[in-house]
Amino acid sequence: MSLNKAKVVVIGGGTGLSVLLRGLKTFPVDISAIVTVADDGGSSGRLREELNIPPPGDIRNVLVALSEVEPLFEDLFQHRFDQGAGLSGHSLGNLLIAGMSSVMGDFSRGVQEISRVLNVKGTVIPVSNQHLTLHARFRDGSTCAGESKIPLIGKPIERVYLEPANPIPSSEAIQALEEANLIILGPGSLYTSIIPNLMVPGIREGLMESKAPKVYICNVMTQPGETDGYTVGDHIQAIDDHLQAKVIDSVIMNTQTIPFSYRERYMGEGAEPVAIDQARLDEWKIRTIDDELLSFENELLRHNAIKLSQRLLSLM
Repeated sequence: MSLNKAKVVVIGGGTGLSVLLRGLKTFPVDISAIVTVADDGGSSGRLREELNIPPPGDIRNVLVALSEVEPLFEDLFQHRFDQGAGLSGHSLGNLLIAGMSSVMGDFSRGVQEISRVLNVKGTVIPVSNQHLTLHARFRDGSTCAGESKIPLIGKPIERVYLEPANPIPSSEAIQALEEANLIILGPGSLYTSIIPNLMVPGIREGLMESKAPKVYICNVMTQPGETDGYTVGDHIQAIDDHLQAKVIDSVIMNTQTIPFSYRERYMGEGAEPVAIDQARLDEWKIRTIDDELLSFENELLRHNAIKLSQRLLSLM
């Protein structure tokens, strides 16, 4: 298929999704990013409680990643106030999204209008227009409410779920899945960025019914409080368990050696490289794409966005 006609849907949230999108937007494909709206921390959490709107933080990061504006305007959109009684801690971009949502009378329409202002390449779609709360049930039977609080508990997660349990999905998200030529999950926080999208009614069905290849991009490192000790197969198993179905066709994994200085730094935070359990993936008949996919930026491990995008688009 010609890339010029390809419709690529990416599902997730947080930093990992934004890194990927910066690479994908350099290719001539039609991008739809379906983004979680369960964040409850920081500026996003405050706006969600005070204005009763979906949290704008993950949406903001995706908008900036897909934008084609001057770097100074991008910096302005990401600017966070560090003083002021009501402004301290708020991101200007979050406030602009909240303001446009108020002007338009609808959060999704507000995001669409901000997309035009930022000259966004693609479509940014909140998975739902509703105010959602993420809950986790841990393996010891205890529970926790709040996306930002879940990783802090430090217990193995059995399942996450949303309140309300059956939120109304974005019609744009459903349509994007119906028309997709490639569906990508991740990279990003498994239980707090990726799976919450899959818990919205209609998204699960859209994934199962789509004939498009479905690829999961596994994180390079485990995440403390979410995926401690997880292998690649454990990540996929968690997705299968929440969907109650197997939908992943392919998985992309990093095989590049991580320098000791980076490993040491991440280990100090409780993270370790995600182990590849190849025999398990082979048993599931999941296509594995392994490559040296790392980028080293500001002492952080990231996926190389261009190389990752090239491998993804080769699956169509």
